[in-house]
Amino acid sequence: MAFHAYMFFRGNCREAFTRYQEIFGGDLTLLTMADVPSETPVPPEQANIILHAALKSGDALLMASDDPTASFDKVQGISVSYTTNDVTTAERVFNALAEGGEVTAPLSETFFSPGFGMCVDRFGIPWMINTEVPGQAP
Repeated sequence: MAFHAYMFFRGNCREAFTRYQEIFGGDLTLLTMADVPSETPVPPEQANIILHAALKSGDALLMASDDPTASFDKVQGISVSYTTNDVTTAERVFNALAEGGEVTAPLSETFFSPGFGMCVDRFGIPWMINTEVPGQAP
């Protein structure tokens, strides 16, 4: 069994996932309205709307789309969690995600992690960055 986060964006899904690919690496797939097979042409202003984005790296999968309801306000009650076994990687990822966003808990050593921090990225997505302790459950 696997659980995967699926995020919605206010029209900037392509920009966000291009940035996430820069940060995390992996293979990025973007499907737009223009990619939908249809006999009716897509209006030009809707052609680049992202219907589905997938960033895959190993077993990790992050997915999203532009909000189809156009009622997107802000993400609440959830964070995307990224875990690494290396503090240097945690620092790099945290700093990249926090750039242009808001740090809600600076990356620092805690009783449960050599490096844990929280931020909201410039796209409005809350993140938790954690460095796991070898032999301890994440």
